[in-house]
Amino acid sequence: MLKAMSQQGWRITEQRRSLATLFAESGSYLSPKDVYDHMKLQYPGISFETVYRNLRLLSEMGVLEQFHLADGLKFKASCLSHHHHHMICLSCEKTVTFEFCPMKLVQDLPESFDIQSHRFEIFGYCADCKTNVSASQVGE
Repeated sequence: MLKAMSQQGWRITEQRRSLATLFAESGSYLSPKDVYDHMKLQYPGISFETVYRNLRLLSEMGVLEQFHLADGLKFKASCLSHHHHHMICLSCEKTVTFEFCPMKLVQDLPESFDIQSHRFEIFGYCADCKTNVSASQVGE
């Protein structure tokens, strides 16, 4: 993340180092509020707008991925080592990667369109949460 910031001409401040460390150490999805609450502990004067702007810019750079989950917009560090897609549990947010790429099956795309990237996520319930969701529906 720091390398991408530097390549874009960003100054590598302590706040940006802290932001990069947060995502490097977190294996979970973080909402803008989660990030703001974490950053505010170290940098009490930081504004929510500054945090959100940095998240958006890092997402545009491709080092963070945006996900619209049940409880709102969340971010996670991008895995840049290889191309893959995700299955995401709607309850616990457990993420399983898979290598199959549906783009190989897409036909009849306009030849004039130069595709730069794509995303494919499948949302559902993992085995543990599926059991819990089924049990709670039985009790209704």
